[in-house]
Amino acid sequence: DLKMIRILQAVHPGVFIDNEIVEPNPQHVAAYKELVNQAPDLQNVSFIWHQLTSLEYEQQVKEKGTHKKFDFIHMIQMLYRVEDIPNTIKFFHSCLDHHGKLLIIILSDSSGWASLWQQHRDCLPSTDRGHYITCGGITAVLRRLGVQHRVYELPSGWDITECFIEGDAVGGRMMDFLTGTKNFLGTAPPALRRRLQEALCRPECSSTRDGRIIFSNNLSMIVAES
Repeated sequence: DLKMIRILQAVHPGVFIDNEIVEPNPQHVAAYKELVNQAPDLQNVSFIWHQLTSLEYEQQVKEKGTHKKFDFIHMIQMLYRVEDIPNTIKFFHSCLDHHGKLLIIILSDSSGWASLWQQHRDCLPSTDRGHYITCGGITAVLRRLGVQHRVYELPSGWDITECFIEGDAVGGRMMDFLTGTKNFLGTAPPALRRRLQEALCRPECSSTRDGRIIFSNNLSMIVAES
């Protein structure tokens, strides 16, 4: 957020910026507040903190009848954990002012995650809200809502070579993250371990560079118009 605010300030010097934050995790809120306190260069910026989920924020807005309009709203890597993705997008899109923009960043359909989730979901646990979703699912929602949007691809790679080194601690933590399972390598049946490790090596998931295995972590940046 602070990086985006500084870009806005550079493009629109002297313009007042009203930054509202919706974040349920108290540690994340505290970390952002600390960064703000350590940034004396932030002039003409106000901050309003909502330690709420997106659904709680929506309910609060509707109960108070204060449907504030915004020039820019971003939802970066967060739609995996909302309860109702279509209604969440519909609500925040309704919060855009005339000529406002909604930025959604989500995993790309070309990412290794998409392949992993499509072909091996039966081996993986449910996420916090049960959503394994990539760009295609979001753009389908926007089309149903009749919202004009553009998609920009952000190539990204993640070196997961250590996942294939027996006993490597870093590789173990990587596999935990990839599978959403604590101590996956230590608890999964050997057949499941082999299946997922083989899947991670396939071209639709990863590429090889200089002997290293690079997992495709590609992201999609979706810009929706008001």
